[in-house]
Amino acid sequence: EEKAKDHGQEIWFEEYMHDYGQIEEDGDGTGSFAFKNLGEEAIVINRVRSTCGCTVPDWSRQPIEPGEAGEITVKYNTATTGTFLKSVVVYSTAANSPVKLQIKGKVVPVIEDEL
Repeated sequence: EEKAKDHGQEIWFEEYMHDYGQIEEDGDGTGSFAFKNLGEEAIVINRVRSTCGCTVPDWSRQPIEPGEAGEITVKYNTATTGTFLKSVVVYSTAANSPVKLQIKGKVVPVIEDEL
């Protein structure tokens, strides 16, 4: 965190890649990225853009005060099986905007138990 601040990272994320591992088809594809405002000013996240419609980001429109933490939630559509790697780009008033976050994982088919 201290090091991040030295590099001018006003908006600092705990992780930049969220690995879901394996998720069952139509399972819960919600993941979250925790962040903190390391700057001296309040930060506003203007928008979070995802690379495709299968990834829906959600975030607070409220200003994040210095030292305050927050979270961006990303919901991945697990209707399609297979591996995925998707990006969301966070645009904010922080000096190190934009920040690219990535999610990855594998959606596996639900195995029906034989009776």
